[in-house]
Order: sequence, then structure tokens, then C-alpha cells
Amino acid sequence: MELRQLEYFVAVAEEENFTRAAERVHISQSGVSAQIRQLEQDLGASLFDRSGRGVRLTPAGAAALRHARSALAAVDAVRQAVDEVTGLIRGRLVVGMVTACTVTPLFDALSAFHHEHPGVEIVLLEDTSDRLIERLRTGRADIALVSTSGSPPPGLEAYEIIREPLVAAMPADHPLAEKPQITLADLTSYPVVSLPPGSGVRKVFDDACAAAGVNAEIAFQAVAPTAIADLAIRNLGVAILSESLTAQHRPALTTRRIEDITTEPVLSLTWPSTTNPALRKLLHHCHQSFTHPPPSNRKPQVTDG
Repeated sequence: MELRQLEYFVAVAEEENFTRAAERVHISQSGVSAQIRQLEQDLGASLFDRSGRGVRLTPAGAAALRHARSALAAVDAVRQAVDEVTGLIRGRLVVGMVTACTVTPLFDALSAFHHEHPGVEIVLLEDTSDRLIERLRTGRADIALVSTSGSPPPGLEAYEIIREPLVAAMPADHPLAEKPQITLADLTSYPVVSLPPGSGVRKVFDDACAAAGVNAEIAFQAVAPTAIADLAIRNLGVAILSESLTAQHRPALTTRRIEDITTEPVLSLTWPSTTNPALRKLLHHCHQSFTHPPPSNRKPQVTDG
């Protein structure tokens, strides 16, 4: 049994796909398959059920997964202990970003970190906030930019970037634009355009509707806030977005506060407690970028999914 075989086994188990696992570990699919077969032969049991369309862990594979992760974590801990003594920073950081979300200071931090520590591989991935948080909790991501309802996710460290109220956005000639403020009940007469489940904005909206006993008709969903705004501009529905996301679409869109939504979506940089020296260095650069941005970028540019 070799460490690389355990690495490939964990990659296939988490990706549930040999092709994606091969891309993740940077070797051919045939190479991953051959190493997994060798590992299964050494263990005397099949680790994956390959009979369906996807790849699923067998009971033996499920039993082995936790120990394989622990073994790889122990090896990483040995490397980190030596690196801390020698001052060397290396390894791999998986950085998650909620889909269609751009925060310029984060990119500035990644750039500064990469120039200072070129030996660290940076992997970027996009997903919903819910799935990114799950990746953080299971060790499949090191740090992530996530959008949540009301507060950062519990049990994780977080740097809050922005929180702001939800608004309803519509063209100036829409009937709701005549009201200075609107309620959730007002929205029930019109189709709604929203982000999909798994985002902080949608969680705030869904929870508020449930609390008020309101059933809003979600006519369209899109992962990009700009797409939601474009649909609203074309009168295909009232857009539900956080306030800053509508600014670039004025005067095509008029916004109104939804007075009975009191919880705000929160965009935050989130990570598990860590002794990883590479992550600690990246967090230092993030702190610098968010608190002391370049003169041309004093206000963080946020496009939140």
C-alpha cells in the first residue's frame, strides 16, 4: 500500500468519478484506475461499486475512507512540522468561491500570496455556499468565500466582508415601484426571479416567506446576479437580491426594501481552525487586502452569488 494510492482512493471517493479524480491529482484516468485496482488487490476487497452510472463506495470502501483521510492528514502534519522549523511553505490550498461571486481583495490576496510562496499550488473552485461549507467541514477545501443567512456558518472561523438588506428590484413602471416599501405579501401577486437554493440570499428569502406564511412564486432561478437583474429588466419577474447587486443596473431597475425581512445575507471568508502554515500565510494576505486595499480599489468590489 502506497500513500499515492490512498490519495487517489480519497480523490475518487470524494469526486465520485474517475475522470474528475484524475484531473484533481494530475495524472491520467488509466493511471488512477490502475492504482485503485492495485490497492483493492492488496486489501483483498473492492472499494468501489462500478456497476452503475456513477462510482459509489462499497461497504469496505466506506470503512477505509476515514482511515485513508487520517493517514494522509498525518503525513501532511509531518511535512508541516518540518516546514515550520525550516521556514519552507509548500503544499496545496483549495480556495472555494460561491458561484458568480467576485471580491477583488481576495484576488489581490491570492496574487500576493502566490508571488511570495510560488511552491504552494492554489486550486480555485466555484459551488453553492452550502456545498462549500460542507467541503470545509470535511477537509475538501481550505478556505471559501460563502454567503449565509444572518451570520457566518457556526463551527468555522470567519472574516465578515459585507452584510446588507434584501431588496426587490423591478422596472420603474412596475406596480410595486409605486410603493415606498413593500411586504412579502405584496410579492405574491407577481412572479419572482431569485438565486437558487444554497445561497445566503435565497436562504434569507425562503426563511422569511416561511415565517410569514407566504408562498412566493419563483418563476426563474439563475446563479449569476446579473442574469437575475436582466430578467427583471425584461419584466419576467421581480428580482430578489442584496442591495449592492442592483446598483449597476440603475436606472433600468427600481429597488424597494422588503420591510418584513429583518435577517440579512452575510458574505464572509470562512475556514476551519488550522495549523496549516500555508493557510495562515494566505489569511495574513487576506487581512492585508481587506483592511489596506490599493488606492485604486479602496472599496471592495463585491458581486455576491
